[in-house]
Amino acid sequence: MDCIDLFKKAAAAMQTDPRYLELDAARRENDNDQELQGLIGEFNLKRLDLNNESAKPEPDTAHVAELNQQVNDLYTQIMSSEGMVRYNTAKKECEAMVSHIDAIINTAMNGGDPMTVQAPTVHLLVQFGHMGAAATKAAQQPICS
Repeated sequence: MDCIDLFKKAAAAMQTDPRYLELDAARRENDNDQELQGLIGEFNLKRLDLNNESAKPEPDTAHVAELNQQVNDLYTQIMSSEGMVRYNTAKKECEAMVSHIDAIINTAMNGGDPMTVQAPTVHLLVQFGHMGAAATKAAQQPICS
């Protein structure tokens, strides 16, 4: 079995991880939440109205401001909904898992021992985000020698 087949099996195993299962459940719940979907549809239409008004040769600045406020209000309402809060929390957990997996792969690709890679800390995830090999390698170096 080659490494691609092994990674496919690992990806399938990842889909059984509780963090992934929570993300998937939150996504499905949001997809079936008619109130949330209505807000998202309204948000998209208002954003389109805002873009169209802003693109006019002489946009009505008062109307642009009103549409902008409506778009912002809808966005806040959507993002503060219980389903979106749940989804975003689960998404952050999955992103942390993927960052850990990325660190393992990059360590191995750089000749290191993938079995020694610890989960990135919250501080490092915030500082470096998901920036790839250079950030992962830098994050694995001791701060003080």
